[in-house]
Amino acid sequence: MSHKARNMVRSLQFAAAVAPVLLASGAGAQGLTEQQQFARGIYQELVEINTTTATGDTQKAAEAMGARLRAAGFPESDVHVFSPAPHKGNLVARLHGSGARKPILLVAHIDVVPANREDWSVDPFKLTEQDGYFYGRGSGDDKYMASAFITNLIRYKKEGYKPDRDIIVALETDEEILDANALGMQWLIKNHRDLIDAEFALNEGGGVGLKNGKAIRNSVQTSEKVSIGYQLTVKDRGGHSSLPRKDNAIYRLAEGLVRLSKYDFPMNLNETTRIYFTKTAEVDKAHADDIKAILAPQPDPAALARLSENPGYNAQLRTTCVATMLEGGHAINALPQLATAKVNCRILPGEPVEGVQATIERVLADKQIEVTPTGKAVLSPPSPLNEEIMGSVEKLSKEFWPNAEIVPVMSTGATDGSYLRNAGIPTYGHSGLGSDVDDNRAHGKDERVLVKSFYEGEEYLYRLVKMLAGGK
Repeated sequence: MSHKARNMVRSLQFAAAVAPVLLASGAGAQGLTEQQQFARGIYQELVEINTTTATGDTQKAAEAMGARLRAAGFPESDVHVFSPAPHKGNLVARLHGSGARKPILLVAHIDVVPANREDWSVDPFKLTEQDGYFYGRGSGDDKYMASAFITNLIRYKKEGYKPDRDIIVALETDEEILDANALGMQWLIKNHRDLIDAEFALNEGGGVGLKNGKAIRNSVQTSEKVSIGYQLTVKDRGGHSSLPRKDNAIYRLAEGLVRLSKYDFPMNLNETTRIYFTKTAEVDKAHADDIKAILAPQPDPAALARLSENPGYNAQLRTTCVATMLEGGHAINALPQLATAKVNCRILPGEPVEGVQATIERVLADKQIEVTPTGKAVLSPPSPLNEEIMGSVEKLSKEFWPNAEIVPVMSTGATDGSYLRNAGIPTYGHSGLGSDVDDNRAHGKDERVLVKSFYEGEEYLYRLVKMLAGGK
C-alpha cells in the first residue's frame, strides 16, 4: 500500500471515530473546535456509563475506550481490554515510540463511588452542562483524566507523532474500594507487569487550585497518607433497661470516642509538606504568619493550633484518626451487650502503623475498649522530586497559569499510586484540572468540573506528555 493510501486509510479511520461525536453534539456547537468536540464526546461516553465500583460496569467502559482506539487505527496488539471478573474491566493501550527511553505510564481509574439520583439536582449518570460546569458522577474523579488520556492518545496517532518513549495508558477498575482483593492496578501489576512497566507514571492526586477564578497553585502529588481502619468494640453482659447500671457499653464507648476527638497527633512535616507550606505561605496571606511560625526551628504552638482549625492544613500537618461509623445495642428495652465504632486513620508516610494503634489505645484510656485493625496498611515511599518532571511542569504551567505556584503535595486521601510506587514505578499525581479550592465535590453530591478547566486541562496534559515523551 502506498504512503498516500495509508494516510487516506488513517484519515477514514479517524473520521469513523469522530463522526458519532459530531453527529451527537453538532459540529462546531458552542464555538468548540473539532478536537474539543471529540474530547467532549469521549468524556460524555465515559460519564454516562455507570461504573459504580460495586454495582456498575467498568468492563463496558474499558471496552468502549478500546473501541475508540481501534477505530482511530491502533492495532489489536496495542489495545488490551482485560476482564478479571464479570463487569470488571481494565484497559492498557500503547503508542509506540522510538524506544530511546523507557515508557511513560498514564493512569486513570474508571470506577466511581455511588451516587443516588434523589440526592442530586441532576442525573448523576448523564453529562449535564449548565452554569459553566459539567455535572456528573466521576466528572472529576477520575473520568476527566481517563477521557483526556484516551483523547490525546488518539490525537498523537492522528498527527503521526513519534515520541522518544512509548506512551502507555492504563484505565483501571476498583480504585475506589482500596481493597487487597481489588482487580485494578494490583491485578495489572501481578498479571501484566510487562504491559505497564515504565520509568514513571502520571496519575490523579494533584490539580490546579483556583481562588476567585484565578489559579494560585499547580500541585504535583509525590506521596500519600496511609489509610487504615480500626474497629472499637465494647462488650457487656447487658440486662433489662428497667435496671440501668453506670457501666454501660454505649456510654463507655462514647466516652472513649470523646477523648479521641480531642486528641491531636503531633505535627510531623516531611520534605513534601515542608515545601508545600513554604509555597502556600506565599499565596495565603491570611495564614502566612502562622505558616512561617510553624516552619521555624521552634514551631509556635499557638500558630499550630490556629492552622489546625483548617481541615485542609490540619491533614497536611499530622496523622489523623476520625470516627466514621457507630453502632450499639439490640433492643429499646435492653441494656446494650455490644457497642462498636469504626475509626479511619490517615497516617503520614514514614510513621509506624503500629504506633498509631498504640496511641489510639492510650487516648481511649479504657482497657475494655478493644481496638482491632480492619485492614492492612499499604506503605509506599514518596516519589522523588524528579527534575525533568518538575521542570516541565513549571515551564508549561507558566504558559497556562502564569501566577500559579508549583507546589509538591501529599495526598490526604489514597490512590493506587501507592501500588505503583511499591512496584518500582515512581508516580506523580498531576491532572492540570483547575477547580475552586473551596468547592471540592469529589465523592459528594453534584460533582462537577468547570467547562473551561476541562478543555484547558485536556490541552495541558496533551502538551505536558509530549514534553516528557520527547520526539517529534
